[in-house]
Amino acid sequence: MIEITKVTTKKQLKDFIKFPFEIYKDCKYWVPPLIKDEMETLDLQKNPVSRNAEADYFLAYKDGKPAGRIAVIINHLEIEQQGKKKVRFGWFDVIDDIEVTKALLEKVYEKGRSMNLEYAEGPVGFSNMEKAGILTKGYDEMNTMITWYHYPYYAEHFKKLDYEIQATWVEFRLFIPNEIKEKVAKFSKIVRQRYDLSVLRFKNKKEILPYVDDMFGLLNKTYNTLQTFVPIQQYQIDYYKEKYFDFIHPDYITCIRDKQGKLIAFSVVMPSFNKALKKANGKLFPFGWSHILKAQRKNDTAAFYLIGIDPEYQGKGVTAIIFEEMQYLFNSKGIRQVETNPELVENTAVQLLWKDYNPVQHKERSTFRKYLA
Repeated sequence: MIEITKVTTKKQLKDFIKFPFEIYKDCKYWVPPLIKDEMETLDLQKNPVSRNAEADYFLAYKDGKPAGRIAVIINHLEIEQQGKKKVRFGWFDVIDDIEVTKALLEKVYEKGRSMNLEYAEGPVGFSNMEKAGILTKGYDEMNTMITWYHYPYYAEHFKKLDYEIQATWVEFRLFIPNEIKEKVAKFSKIVRQRYDLSVLRFKNKKEILPYVDDMFGLLNKTYNTLQTFVPIQQYQIDYYKEKYFDFIHPDYITCIRDKQGKLIAFSVVMPSFNKALKKANGKLFPFGWSHILKAQRKNDTAAFYLIGIDPEYQGKGVTAIIFEEMQYLFNSKGIRQVETNPELVENTAVQLLWKDYNPVQHKERSTFRKYLA
């Protein structure tokens, strides 16, 4: 017997968040989220995303035992301003039982039909700044702190239920050479001089804060033509500042300014926290923070999280400056490899950035869509 229960209490929300800890407890590739962070994200009385979105959370039980979870999400900004008649679903985890999957997805359909929406898509978050996609390649790779891990049967369930792939993201592993490539250094110098550009370096986290809003502004400009894009709101910027600030290391931030001092490009890289978060197992206290701090200080792997370039400077070689700066950093820190963040498969402009670093596509993930009619 399958029973679906709506989450209405704080205890149920904690059960919702901790469900993956049970089904992935023996999986060496699953990197758990921080429980406290998930609680704050999913509590819409605390998360300002509630200004433009709403969500219901559901737990599935089979024969009285936890069997799955799903978040049913409505992004009003997406529906009303972009005309996408979509009901989102995310935070989807389930045992290998397609009947449980069907029962959970029925809650998505009910919400979508009640609002006269056209289709369901997921898994995604409240906006495009959150995790998205079912893993379809890379089951023997650890997920990063900004992606989900899934067993192979997840994608099989959606295929059997006649879902179509909506969007696909690819991820790459890059290998860092011991020396800066001559053509990168040469081109970087030419671009700096031609456009009178300068690199902004930071000594501490406080120096970064005045530039964060401009960074997100560049993200809006850089990615606004991609199919999954929803404009980033100021309240989201403020929220993400607070959410990820403790993980940022000033050495790993690169900002480029024009001669007027205007920010025209940036990149955010972090030391890889995969192994540290695995050891923390969802908790920063009492020992989780020590794993995080150790990963910041000593690490041979980094994760490439964000890159933004003003459209006016795209295609003009600004990335050569970013890569030169990053390689100085990587070589000084002993970084030997870098993982990229998920990139839409059609975003070939970004993928071309990695061509000189022996890229290996090691992961892939997709969202799945089904029309409600």
